[in-house]
Amino acid sequence: MEQNSYCEIMADQTERALWEVKNVIDCIPDALWDRIYCDMPLWKHVYHTLHSLDQWFINPMVYAQPPFHCPALNDLDVVTEGYLSRDEIQRYVRSVSEKIRAYLTELTDELLLSCPQSCPYTRFTLILAQYRHLHTHMGMLMGYIIAQTGQWPRVLGLTHEIPSQGYDKFF
Repeated sequence: MEQNSYCEIMADQTERALWEVKNVIDCIPDALWDRIYCDMPLWKHVYHTLHSLDQWFINPMVYAQPPFHCPALNDLDVVTEGYLSRDEIQRYVRSVSEKIRAYLTELTDELLLSCPQSCPYTRFTLILAQYRHLHTHMGMLMGYIIAQTGQWPRVLGLTHEIPSQGYDKFF
């Protein structure tokens, strides 16, 4: 990892986090997809996590909902009628990841302490807040998986290479 700029460091750490998100989702057994945790199905916990990344990582004030979104689908305090399949979530995680990667390629260290259009928060604040939010929910998802399967989803740490194929998704 290059450590010559804040943006290079964030791009590396974000890529690791996005890989871990996809891996944790891949580790969810089908039997848990609809299981209720804290009054909501597990898939909704996953969607809440991804939706927040999608909306808040770049600029929450200039944001378009995904085409399949319905009111409160991302809200863990509101029971909704919608449902997202594993395939829909997989497509959404790819879309969010591509959007974030493209954003990070355009970001500069000088822009980090400036606010995006119509937003009261700096870009740096938005990104750090999403790292915090993401890993809170990732910990919950991992806990549900570990409690059910007894297996720990693989994470990368700071030094492990990002696997591309032929890896065990659990430790």
